[in-house]
Amino acid sequence: MATASDLALANRLADAAGEAIRPLFRGEWSQEQKADRSFVTEADQAAEAAMRAILESERSDDGIIGEEYGTRNEGAGRQWVLDPIDGTTSFIAGRPIFGTLIALMQEGWPVLGVIDQPIARERWVGRIGDGTTFNGAPIRAAACKDLSDAVLGTTTPHQFAGDDVDAFMGVVKSVAERKIIYGGDCYNYGLVASGHVDIVVEAGLKLHDFAALVPVVEGAGGVMSDWQGNPLDAESDGRVIALGDAARLEDVLDAMGGGSLHDHGH
Repeated sequence: MATASDLALANRLADAAGEAIRPLFRGEWSQEQKADRSFVTEADQAAEAAMRAILESERSDDGIIGEEYGTRNEGAGRQWVLDPIDGTTSFIAGRPIFGTLIALMQEGWPVLGVIDQPIARERWVGRIGDGTTFNGAPIRAAACKDLSDAVLGTTTPHQFAGDDVDAFMGVVKSVAERKIIYGGDCYNYGLVASGHVDIVVEAGLKLHDFAALVPVVEGAGGVMSDWQGNPLDAESDGRVIALGDAARLEDVLDAMGGGSLHDHGH
């Protein structure tokens, strides 16, 4: 279990990352810099370095898995998983819907997660065995009676290839046509926890992309799984489903598996 001091530490890590990121958001990118990712790289590295410095001084026995600076204490039972900027394209485009992701994993399972949007100063914090909060106040995911009522989110359709395209389109066909949102990365999962989005379906996620999301969504009463309906852990393949209403999981899995059954002869 994650303790109260783990929770306090995770909030301090998010504060430190935000301090590093905010000055660079919508920065003056010089025309001479061919790679417009330079600002992003700088923000990513500064944010992760700030978080790692705190962990290394206060939790030297814990492991760290970071997107920018790799793994430390690989065999440790407790691992902090850090993604300083999840949603690089949104950051480049000046859209404040990227986020800093912080997870604490114990024996390969996510037990604490933070989604922090440092520009809007919006923070979702979830802890297994406890509820999820948004800026300190408890939140609940929304009930969804039928997939035809659902709002579906995904970052981009370009993440799906091969059979994954058919599986995703199966879900698309079962939700209300105008209720699909694109873009958002981790932000969509916060919106599931807050009751604004019903379903997120994605593929190709790395551990640092999804570990923090699980406690946030599940602490709000939702569920996260892989595309077979299994819980997510360190070994998951990066295909994920998030649902505000766990009762709809079978419906989503059916829609994904039987895309051709639902396409009415197209």
